[in-house]
Amino acid sequence: MLRIRRELVDEIVAHARRDHPDEACGVIAGPAGTDRPERFIPMVNAARSPTFYQFDSAEDFRLYRELESNDEERVVIYHSHTATEAYPSRTDVNIAGYPEAHYVLVSTRDPDSHDFRSYRIVDGEITEEPVDILD
Repeated sequence: MLRIRRELVDEIVAHARRDHPDEACGVIAGPAGTDRPERFIPMVNAARSPTFYQFDSAEDFRLYRELESNDEERVVIYHSHTATEAYPSRTDVNIAGYPEAHYVLVSTRDPDSHDFRSYRIVDGEITEEPVDILD
């Protein structure tokens, strides 16, 4: 189960809306070993695409070093789908390299609402998990 503060959910959704019609992407970091999402880190979608996201390699490397020096890890890796449901695509599954992370997808295909869902992706297997939004 993903337990996440409402303000972080709101930041993810706002980022997804800002970047629409391109996919938005980013990370929420937390203290290593805690599974507690705390620090919102929007990333640049280097692909600048409405159907694919890719972290900029230099930005991702800086993030890796920053997380390591702060004793943090990627608790949530998020991105948006702009024209489809919030469910991982084959490409999403293929690039999912952090089995301990929660993979959050937000669908922005409807301008008046959004779909916010979380998954675990381990060895190519997708498992949806409940999301507990904390006020």
